[in-house]
Amino acid sequence: MSGKVKSRAAANADSMAGSVSCNERILRECHQLYTEADSGLITIASALGLSLLPPRKKITVMLMGNHSAGKSSFINWYIEEHIQRTGVAIETQGFSFITSGRKRESLTGNATLHLYPHFKPLQEFKGVSEYLSTEISTSKQKKFSLVTFVDTPGLVDGDMKYPFDVDQAILWLGELCDLVLVFFDPMGQALCKRTLNIVENLNQGNGDKLRFYLSKADEAGSESDRQRVMMQIVQELCKRPGLNKCGFDMPTIYIPNPNRPSRCVNQIEEACRTIERTINQTVQNTLNSVEKDCELIAEAVEKRLRGDSESCSYNRRARTQGCLFGMLGFLLPLFLLASLILGSLSRDFLVLAMGEDGTETLSLYLTPLARLWQLVPEQQCLYVCLGLGALSLILLVLARISFRTRLTLSGRQKKQLLQRRDYVQEVVKQKKRQLYEEYLRQSVGDQDMA
Repeated sequence: MSGKVKSRAAANADSMAGSVSCNERILRECHQLYTEADSGLITIASALGLSLLPPRKKITVMLMGNHSAGKSSFINWYIEEHIQRTGVAIETQGFSFITSGRKRESLTGNATLHLYPHFKPLQEFKGVSEYLSTEISTSKQKKFSLVTFVDTPGLVDGDMKYPFDVDQAILWLGELCDLVLVFFDPMGQALCKRTLNIVENLNQGNGDKLRFYLSKADEAGSESDRQRVMMQIVQELCKRPGLNKCGFDMPTIYIPNPNRPSRCVNQIEEACRTIERTINQTVQNTLNSVEKDCELIAEAVEKRLRGDSESCSYNRRARTQGCLFGMLGFLLPLFLLASLILGSLSRDFLVLAMGEDGTETLSLYLTPLARLWQLVPEQQCLYVCLGLGALSLILLVLARISFRTRLTLSGRQKKQLLQRRDYVQEVVKQKKRQLYEEYLRQSVGDQDMA
């Protein structure tokens, strides 16, 4: 029985592995290179005093626009599941994260922040925590397994009051998201000033993330009506600094309905291709980040080893100086004492105590000092002794100061550093190269990989 269960589980695992796209697997493996408990890049970098962030396994796509612009409808269409409610009153809307998972689930508040730790600063916006939710879907349609959608509150002008600073919250999210889709509704609210203001502010630092769409284009009336609406939107946008750029593009999109055929050109697939291009760019950026972080770690290891070598050289010089000062500090009073003894004792006593050879040796070394000492006036002897004692003390203090050495790495620590450098340079980089080749094979043939 257990064998059957095991084989069935293995079959399910193989089936799941087979259903994972190349890009999805690359992002997951890159994420794992950073987050492995013992040998992950984050752990290695932390030991070197560096701080690395793991790459995300999905891109984040934020949808923004005025109320009833069709943001939730687009998400439902993309994942082919009615997961987001449409036509909901603005008073009940907040930020909704829609992502793929193993089972259908709805999360709110703190659970959402726990699921997305990089979005935790969002709770600093007063009142926003109560208006966060996450919808987890099992859908595998299109590229949904690699996308997290952020459905933002519908924006309206006038006296409408939100329970939190919606403008600043959207701007903050726009900084973190990989792509921002701006939907303009042609049914009377396309020129919502709040939407235009946020777009203008987002464009200042994140203009490359913005993509504009005329949503619900099939409801805009005739072709001339749509052109008029688009011209009004484009003119209003071009009045804003930074948005008056050439080649301004605004595809017309709407949710296809076989029961309501329309002659309006539907470019909704262009939005899908934009998401796919962002995924491809994210994969490339992630692989490049792995390479850069490996180089960063290798440089940090080399820097630490160079610093340790310099510390060892410094310690050798310090010990040499310390020994020299210490010897002078100890020998100076000894020679002084010995010269005094030699001058006060008779030769017969020294021969009796040390022998003829010992007396000759002592005389050879200490006689010059004794003669030098005899040159000192008797009334100055005390001052000379005090001076020599102070000099000896100074030399001993200098010896103690010189013996203050720097910390150095142990042999085991050096070995660990070298092992980490080799692991990053040989194992992680090689894995990155393999993943990059697999990514390229999606676009070019094997014959072009040589």
